[in-house]
Amino acid sequence: MPRGAITSYIDVAQVVLYVFWAFFFGLIYYLRREDKREGYPLWAESGQTAPILNFPPMPPSKTFHLHDGRLAVVANGRPDTRQIRAVPVADWPGAPLTPTGNPMLDGVGPAAHAERADVVELTYEGDIKIVPLRVASDFFLEKRDPDPRGMQVVAADKQVAGTVCDVWVDRAEVLIRYLEVDVPTPDGSRRVLLPTNFSRIDARRRTVNVTSILGKHFIDVPGTKHPDQITRLEEERVCAYYAGGHLYATSQRTESLL
Repeated sequence: MPRGAITSYIDVAQVVLYVFWAFFFGLIYYLRREDKREGYPLWAESGQTAPILNFPPMPPSKTFHLHDGRLAVVANGRPDTRQIRAVPVADWPGAPLTPTGNPMLDGVGPAAHAERADVVELTYEGDIKIVPLRVASDFFLEKRDPDPRGMQVVAADKQVAGTVCDVWVDRAEVLIRYLEVDVPTPDGSRRVLLPTNFSRIDARRRTVNVTSILGKHFIDVPGTKHPDQITRLEEERVCAYYAGGHLYATSQRTESLL
């Protein structure tokens, strides 16, 4: 037999197929481990881990060097210990949860949010990413588009909740992220942020319509520590508040349509 003539007694196609199967299995195993760096391990309602659902096991911790010099370690071994302010409606496993307090502030259901880092997000150049126009002096609103500043904010109950006093822009994505609303309170006024995704601008009527929450809810919108900055965690809380209003703003929204 000539040297190297392995095809005379080995089915090369079958060997290649087996090698591909082994490689593909290893690839899936690797990817399934890597996607468990966040949100795992899964926990059962009894408070114990679920071994079957947690296969393959979690990967070892990996340290990422961020562009701003900080280090991020995932998986960090720190489980989410926040108290769930809701109780099951029945005793059987998997029963729906009903809120025990203010679900829009307690992070229940659609108002749930991730515990992101409580730091501002930066652009590639190192500037603060999301700021109001009073800070981003090099940004302006297109003259052919409606300027929401000065418009009244009309809530889902048709009540005027406040007046738009400024616009917050995303320097990196070059778009409007939030509208800053001046909301009257018993003690004066308070400025809150309204995500543009939860608003509709009516240029003809000079109003900003919000169907997520009622007028009385604007006073409780989570605020920011700095008047001209918003951290990642604050973004989560603000957006989650409006999202929670889609289900919890009124008692009728929590019931079925039929």
